Amino acid sequence: MKLYKIIFIAQFALPMMLLAQEQKDTLAVVVDSVTPAVEVELERAAFESTSLIENQTNRVYSKGTIEMIMNHRFGLVNGSNDMIGIWAPANIRIAVNYSITDRITFGFGTTKDHMLQDFSLKGALLRQTVNGKMPVSVTYYGNATVNASSLSKETFYHTSDRWSFFNQIIIAKRISKTFSLQIAPSYSHYNVVEAPMHNDLFAIQFGGRAKVASDISILLDVNQPITSQDIAPKLGFSIGTEFSTVGHTFQIFVSNYRGIVNQQNNIFNQNDFFSSDWLSGPEFAIGFNISRTW
Repeated sequence: MKLYKIIFIAQFALPMMLLAQEQKDTLAVVVDSVTPAVEVELERAAFESTSLIENQTNRVYSKGTIEMIMNHRFGLVNGSNDMIGIWAPANIRIAVNYSITDRITFGFGTTKDHMLQDFSLKGALLRQTVNGKMPVSVTYYGNATVNASSLSKETFYHTSDRWSFFNQIIIAKRISKTFSLQIAPSYSHYNVVEAPMHNDLFAIQFGGRAKVASDISILLDVNQPITSQDIAPKLGFSIGTEFSTVGHTFQIFVSNYRGIVNQQNNIFNQNDFFSSDWLSGPEFAIGFNISRTW
């Protein structure tokens, strides 16, 4: 447990160092005291949106940008008379993010299921450059989420019992105008879980984007739990299409996640996208994400 606490504190402290740095649109490299500073051109963001279906990307908008987000998940497609999950109960999240600098974004979101209220922080630690001096982008994302549902005191004896946390380091690369990839290790923590679940879980996410037209892309998002659990969470698998315009992105996809907040999916997901059970078949839902910036 001491190791988990050290990692948890270190991941939250890392992006805070950005607050003490001067924010610029370009990186400056001084050759010597005589030669003037050389401006290094930054590579375009690897992804159009701040989200890659169920996970975050390295995208951080410029200072002063406001982003409005709507995440929607229909019910599981189970073959019943619920119009492929569209008539089933849906899960919805509404969120707003604000870029206080070119590298740092704060956000708040509210989710229907369990009345989750999440407070997020995203910071660009390293940014990919055109000349290859910095070959990848490294971005931190984390959230602190409180369960505001009216559960009994037997479930949440203390207010602190309602809190959960998520930390992720996103390593992304824009390989070409067509292809972008990312890998993102993460750490999820719940202050209180029911036995025999454990409070902490490490996972790793793999994602990619392939542009098929100037404003259309194919997206893939795979999230693999690493830490062993007595009730092992299932691998997260999502695939979809993204449509983008200036200031707007729309993603429609299928996913075996029903939650929207990352740590909820990582620890508790029991839907198997690749189920071989001939009775139930694959367990997935149709969803969409909408993002609008000003």
